Amino acid sequence: MNSPPAPQWTVSPGLTDYAAALADMEARAAAIHAGTASERLWLLEHPPLYTAGTSADPAELLDPRFPVFDAGRGGRYTYHGPGQRVGYVQLNLARRGRDVRAYVSALEGWVIDALAELGVAARRAEGRIGIWTDDPQGREAKIGAIGVRVKRWVTLHGFSLNVDPDMTHFTGIVPCGIAEFPVTSLAALGKGAGFAEVDAALAATRTRFLDKLGTSD
Repeated sequence: MNSPPAPQWTVSPGLTDYAAALADMEARAAAIHAGTASERLWLLEHPPLYTAGTSADPAELLDPRFPVFDAGRGGRYTYHGPGQRVGYVQLNLARRGRDVRAYVSALEGWVIDALAELGVAARRAEGRIGIWTDDPQGREAKIGAIGVRVKRWVTLHGFSLNVDPDMTHFTGIVPCGIAEFPVTSLAALGKGAGFAEVDAALAATRTRFLDKLGTSD
């Protein structure tokens, strides 16, 4: 049993067009499946937009003030925009255990471990998608979102982590269909971490994430 080579680590500067990112992901997934490209962990930032997952309820799009894209991933409505770190994770699960549930759990764990590096105690919440922590008012609040797609055992999409976005932008949707809990960010928690610190924390914990996934040849 041989471990797959380490995925390519890519950080895109500036704002990446969402449609272009989708097309890039699809092309990369096909190449990974064909064995002509390596796996990839891609960190980027988008201009303000809303994405609709396969379970999106139109009633939860409250104010389409930004472009709305059909993402093709699981889940409901999500916001992406400046000040939010997005991670598109493209792994070949055919070589990593073929277990989608284990993959999603490992992905959640990666974001939680990275937040721990930044001094934030985050966690999963039973029955609720996403990454959760306690805000300064003592409320349980969502700091990160998870949304994945698996095509021919290759993963697409991944996670988003709120670093310092404009929090009013989230009010145009019911984030991930969960209305009763607020959304928070590292800035709202009083953490001064920027993208450089967040990316370093993700880099420091990525091996642990990958090690949680089984390998098979």
